Amino acid sequence: MAGHSQFKNIMHRKGRQDKMRSKIFSKLSREITVAAKAGIPDPSANARLRLAIQNARAENLPKDNIERAIKKAAGNDGENYDSVRYEGYGPAGVAVIVEALTDNRARTAPVVRSLFAKYGGNMGESGSVSFMFAKVGEIVYPLAKASADAMMEAAIEAGADDATSEGSHTIICAFESINEVSTALAARFGEAESVKAIWKPNVTAPVAEFEKAESLMKLVDALDEDDDVQNVFTNAEFSDDVAAKLNPEE
Repeated sequence: MAGHSQFKNIMHRKGRQDKMRSKIFSKLSREITVAAKAGIPDPSANARLRLAIQNARAENLPKDNIERAIKKAAGNDGENYDSVRYEGYGPAGVAVIVEALTDNRARTAPVVRSLFAKYGGNMGESGSVSFMFAKVGEIVYPLAKASADAMMEAAIEAGADDATSEGSHTIICAFESINEVSTALAARFGEAESVKAIWKPNVTAPVAEFEKAESLMKLVDALDEDDDVQNVFTNAEFSDDVAAKLNPEE
């Protein structure tokens, strides 16, 4: 998990800039609409929708936007989006998983493929790298919520597999247990900062060359900026020297 956490921290080194907020809100709204259509438009009876709303609130998506996204699904308005996963290798042999919501696969796949190629990678077939990851639940709380020992104890009691407290409390649980574990923790600590499904690498790929790391960062940033892409995961693990060069502000 260390490589994933380190990479995620570097990705967000510049924070949530105003110019990106519209794009972020659009992606959050899309996930809410898709989640509502996939089940029923009631978060109390739709776990995916409940998680989508919780994460939207964590990013300060206005209540009106959330309600509008749900009504859009209930009214069967707008496009129909498919959940698609693309896999491949980036620079330095780093495995990359891209999750997208698209209303046109013929548009999205070529764009993702071209971005892989542009930054020294290759998009592969479905399953080409996902075997190196495990899909799990990730629940995050600020450190101020509890001590590391208290959070670990509560997490294990709730049915989680692990909890770490570096920068934030990060709880890992089985994908199927996200709702159960997050509900139990919320009863004790309040609403989490984020609750989501992630692809956690079982094996990390060391990236020792700054040039390769920089190209990988550009690939991930370019993918993340695409309107259809919801999430990007890698198994990259940077040395301290490379991480410092990539993120000089911290």
